[in-house]
Amino acid sequence: MKISIQAVAMWGKIAPSHSITAIMITDDQQTIVTGSQEGQICLWDLSSELKVSSKEILFGHTASVTCLAKARD
Repeated sequence: MKISIQAVAMWGKIAPSHSITAIMITDDQQTIVTGSQEGQICLWDLSSELKVSSKEILFGHTASVTCLAKARD
């Protein structure tokens, strides 16, 4: 059974900046991954109608994310 959970991003009056420095799309073409100059990694859902919606934002890097790679199975 697959459970779907909507992501919720919460911050103050100003959203964190996300200056994209790296981008990758998954093999199934349903998720876009972006890395930013601010050290964040964001996951985005990509619908079959090519609509992009935010999924998750990951914090923790102390330097820019300049490249992304996927692990092999």
